[in-house]
Amino acid sequence: MAKLKVDLNLIQKYDVPGPRYTSYPTAPHFTDEIGWDSIRKEIIRSNEENSGKPISLYFHLPFCRQLCWYCGCTNVITQSQVAAKEYLYYLNQELEMVTPFISSDRKVVQLHFGGGSPTFFMADEIRKLGEYIHQRFCFMNSYEGGIEIDPRTVSEEKIKVYAEIGFNRVSIGVQDLDQEVLKTVNRVQTYQQSAQTVEWARAAGIKSINIDLMYGLPKQTCISFDKTLDKVLEFKPDRVAVFNYAHVPWLKKAQAVLTPLRPEEKMAILKLTIEKLTSNGYVYIGMDHFARETDELALAQKNKTLQRNFQGYSTHAGADIYSFGMSSISQTNSAYWQNEKDLLLYYSRLNKGEIPQKKAYILTRDDQIRHQTIMRLMCDLELDYHRMSKLLDIDFKQYFKPELLSLKEMESDGLLVLSPDFLKITDMGRLLIRNIAMSFDVYLKSDKQKKFSRTI
Repeated sequence: MAKLKVDLNLIQKYDVPGPRYTSYPTAPHFTDEIGWDSIRKEIIRSNEENSGKPISLYFHLPFCRQLCWYCGCTNVITQSQVAAKEYLYYLNQELEMVTPFISSDRKVVQLHFGGGSPTFFMADEIRKLGEYIHQRFCFMNSYEGGIEIDPRTVSEEKIKVYAEIGFNRVSIGVQDLDQEVLKTVNRVQTYQQSAQTVEWARAAGIKSINIDLMYGLPKQTCISFDKTLDKVLEFKPDRVAVFNYAHVPWLKKAQAVLTPLRPEEKMAILKLTIEKLTSNGYVYIGMDHFARETDELALAQKNKTLQRNFQGYSTHAGADIYSFGMSSISQTNSAYWQNEKDLLLYYSRLNKGEIPQKKAYILTRDDQIRHQTIMRLMCDLELDYHRMSKLLDIDFKQYFKPELLSLKEMESDGLLVLSPDFLKITDMGRLLIRNIAMSFDVYLKSDKQKKFSRTI
């Protein structure tokens, strides 16, 4: 992909609060009025309709030894390693209760460990969790196994175990390599720790390495972040995720001690990042993600098998996601359900022999149509009206006539191209894909009371 030039004035125009669309409808619409009996019926129905089709698994491992003040994840801060052993016991209990509802002929195409930090767990504890999973599920020959890594708490032994139990992708949390920035956000991490982690992963045979960065943090400048990007490029990662720091102190109290960058400073860093990565052989997938042209993420986008879910962009569109652990979110084509977000409540529910589901949402027909439209837009960067009509069993142009008309200003701004047969996102439009997707969100008017992070 050629170097992408970024218009800062245009970015500023569209820098407004909005959803990230890891789901549709978004998580604020989940309700505790839908119980497990209703969700169980949706799971059974999905497994009957999708017998033999692959599934994805996600495990939320919430523990961290120290709180990074920018963090928006659901985590538990502790120094006690006993917490990990206790948590594994309850994960096994949840697996025991949920897996009977999942058809045994559905093989796993994706496995992901997220957090918190999975690297909090010792090597033998991760190995044990791997045993729990492989005892209950069959895996496809070519599946994707991804795990998030904190270079501060990982070891060579742990990475060898990740490879041993089947992980072939790692996401290494770097965030920044400027020591002043890291100190300001309470994350002391050296360049040597990050470089050593990359070296260990490659030595263990991990085939794909992703580096996680974050822009918009206090003390960042274009000069400092340019140096970070140079060092990251030396790692030769297969993917780079450059996340927008979402300043939401009303949700994450620790963020109140941070002063985020001014919008113009943040946008300048974003411009630098996109232009630098796209001029160094990376395809801008959209939102926060970049990948080499030969990477499976870029190929999935070309083949229209890319998906977007609560883990961001990933391959293999359409697979049901079964998630385990506190706060984890599962989904089928017709439903979302989320576990208890409080650790003790998660344990308490399982002790009572109950599925630890807290909230859920069952999609209406219109929800399903809009979900597919938003996800295909964000993944394929185009909407072929004939293809979408066939996929959704509607007259797409007629169904979305008001929404398509509302995109005229965005077309004038060069974010997309409208024709009688398709909508196509331009290179500049990739940067503002959340804003374009918002045009198809029927709930946004009623969501005005809800606080979202800014789109840039």
